[in-house]
Amino acid sequence: MDVVFLDFAKAFDKVPHNRLAAKLRSHGITGRLLSWIMEWLKDRKQRVRGTFSHWASVLSGVPQGSVLGPILFLIYINDLDYGIRNWILKFADDTKVFSRANGSEDCASLQKDLDTLVNWSEEWHMLFNVGKCKVMHFGRNNQSNDYYMKSLKLETTDTEKDLGIVITSDLKSSQQCSQDYAKANRILGMIKRTVVFRSVNILLQLYKSLVRPHLEYCTAAWFPHYQKDKKLIEKIQRRFMRMVPGLREVPYESRLKSLKLWSLEHRRVPADLIEVFKMFQGLSIVDLNTFFELDSTGRTRGHCLKLKKGRVSTDLRQHFFSERIVNIWNRLEPSIVESSSLNIFKSKLQSLHDKDESFFGQYLSY
Repeated sequence: MDVVFLDFAKAFDKVPHNRLAAKLRSHGITGRLLSWIMEWLKDRKQRVRGTFSHWASVLSGVPQGSVLGPILFLIYINDLDYGIRNWILKFADDTKVFSRANGSEDCASLQKDLDTLVNWSEEWHMLFNVGKCKVMHFGRNNQSNDYYMKSLKLETTDTEKDLGIVITSDLKSSQQCSQDYAKANRILGMIKRTVVFRSVNILLQLYKSLVRPHLEYCTAAWFPHYQKDKKLIEKIQRRFMRMVPGLREVPYESRLKSLKLWSLEHRRVPADLIEVFKMFQGLSIVDLNTFFELDSTGRTRGHCLKLKKGRVSTDLRQHFFSERIVNIWNRLEPSIVESSSLNIFKSKLQSLHDKDESFFGQYLSY
């Protein structure tokens, strides 16, 4: 696969108001509502602070920090993918276009899409910052083809941060783990320096709201499977529990029970199971068939929502979301899998952990 990460030059500040009005009309937004939006955008002024400059009229752009601004921007770039042959993903001003790269035809197709995007950007005055647009090559047999925008060769990268996730060309999660460890460690240090009254309840609330989310954001995408990465992430929770009065010399497992916490490694397992349950229940925007295939062998043991285990040839693929979760999902009891709501499913996973913590350990050692 070849992936091109696109970067708009000052995206939110470049939206032309008159052209935005034309696109709003094409979406059926007319009359007083359109007039209200355009009145909200016009007659704005700006100046540089510090050494103050003169006030200048703002003739383009949508206000950042508002609710309506990003919506207007999305409407403006909504037809960006018109005429694109390959896959394209858009989230606010983060856009990616990607395709298979099994031969010269695939590469030529992706290059044609880039040309189409450049033409769109020039027509609608939403130019790309070509210097920041990068291409990443995936696959050991990838020929690393060169791609161009405006006759400028795109820089090749092995690492790119996309929506908070560090993506590498080898698809390993070590850099993501290092980034999350550093960020969580800084916040933990701030708590240690500034919080004087360290009661258990206060420290737990701070840890759960400020520290742990950095270690669990989108783990379905970057689940660590190397021991060094697991230990690095777990090191944060170990450090936190040593801050709790009276627990510094207590063994780690005893600290977990005392604070009613799970190890971070064990918490990642239910997170995967919850994602699968949401797909089955239609609570996720990701279709179940994107990752899984139901087991149709007719085996009667266990529940009726078993997933088919695929064949894998690489260690990396074995630990991918659609492969690593199959065995433990198939081992769940029917009463858990057939829960009537997401909250009930979560509570039953909690009960399962309290009753048999080793159940999740079987998954982790797989």
